[in-house]
Amino acid sequence: MCPELQAKCPRAHPMRESQIVWGQGVSKEAPESGEDQAIWRRSRRAAVGQLLAAAGLAALGLRTSGADVPSQPDEDKAPLADLGMELGPAQRAAGVAFLARHPTVDVHAHPGLFWLSPPPYTALARRSLGEPFVGRALADLHAGRVSAALFSCVADTELLDLSGTTLRAGREFQPGEAYADYQRQLAKLQTLRDRLEVARGLKPADVRAAQRHGQTAAVFAVEGGDFIEDRLDRVGEAFRDGVRSIQLVHYHINQLGDIQSEAPVHNGLTPLGKAVVREMNSVGVLIDLAHATFAATKDAVEVSTRPVMISHTNLVTQTVSHPRLISREHAALVAAAGGVIGSWPSGIGQWTFADYIDSIRRLADAVGIDHVAIGTDMHANYRPVFRNYRDWNLIPAALLARGLSEKDVAKIMGQNFLRVFDATLAHTPGPREW
Repeated sequence: MCPELQAKCPRAHPMRESQIVWGQGVSKEAPESGEDQAIWRRSRRAAVGQLLAAAGLAALGLRTSGADVPSQPDEDKAPLADLGMELGPAQRAAGVAFLARHPTVDVHAHPGLFWLSPPPYTALARRSLGEPFVGRALADLHAGRVSAALFSCVADTELLDLSGTTLRAGREFQPGEAYADYQRQLAKLQTLRDRLEVARGLKPADVRAAQRHGQTAAVFAVEGGDFIEDRLDRVGEAFRDGVRSIQLVHYHINQLGDIQSEAPVHNGLTPLGKAVVREMNSVGVLIDLAHATFAATKDAVEVSTRPVMISHTNLVTQTVSHPRLISREHAALVAAAGGVIGSWPSGIGQWTFADYIDSIRRLADAVGIDHVAIGTDMHANYRPVFRNYRDWNLIPAALLARGLSEKDVAKIMGQNFLRVFDATLAHTPGPREW
């Protein structure tokens, strides 16, 4: 870690738990400070949405600055105003020019909440997100010149709700329910493809072609392996459906392994989880270990013959710890196997866009530049410090301004993921086309 990173690392500001109604995410009484008043005045709807990706937040006691804006569809339209760092016109222009030369990838995203079923919504967690806004999200992707994003379905979406301070599964699946919902969400992705609203993203060449033509390729992904149930053949079926990445677990402790935000049940991956890893290797589906425990990650790395990915997380620091962050040892497991880790612009330990750039550099210092990527979790993030694809050029601009070479920034912004993507598909038998 660079000395200046240590000096700038934000410190958690403890807030008395009695001040917060965690089911609502807002305080009962207006705080005294102007900064906290700005947060307090946000609507109940937006505040609940900010909690969605922050399991266990009460244990951390974080607060965010008034400049943070949640990823609600009516609140994330404006460009980033308070970067927390200086970026002059020439530096910003360098970021724009960079996108014209290099393919870039967001390795974890939910653009426009595409996966949601139509309202009305009964679950508080789902109501808090608002209605899908796919058209605007796609326009932002194209305007921002994002070459590709992993459009992630959410396998356990029908189970999720807020429970006190934590997003968790409120019940178990009924037989066949997870698979049926996978098919529903997949159909939404296929509709976007069929209407030519996104380019195909079946292989690295598709991403590079999208960059050359000023398009955005959709790489289909699923967050949670619940839909597989106990059917290994579902992995090959997903590949034929166009899915290129499956995150084994999410907020539901499923049949494959343990999750970071709950007490362990399986002590890693289950025998079925290990079999699924082998099957994903066989058919050419990238293994995403976001939300998986250290033990589950260790099991997956030991079983897999291909590189793996943690699509959206950051490192624990001396001042910030959270169940969704990982240790250096955890990160090193993935890097040692040739994989990549997507740095996540959440409001956990990050107050400004500049803090996010620090997190990217911290991760690169820990595991090496070849193992870092960008995973925004757009548009289901927690108090994002990067919130609009129209500002995509600011990430390479800031990294270049901080002294990284164009070659290294190109690796972080897309080349590292494309290398792992290519390794996942290498020597894969069977059809690769829709």
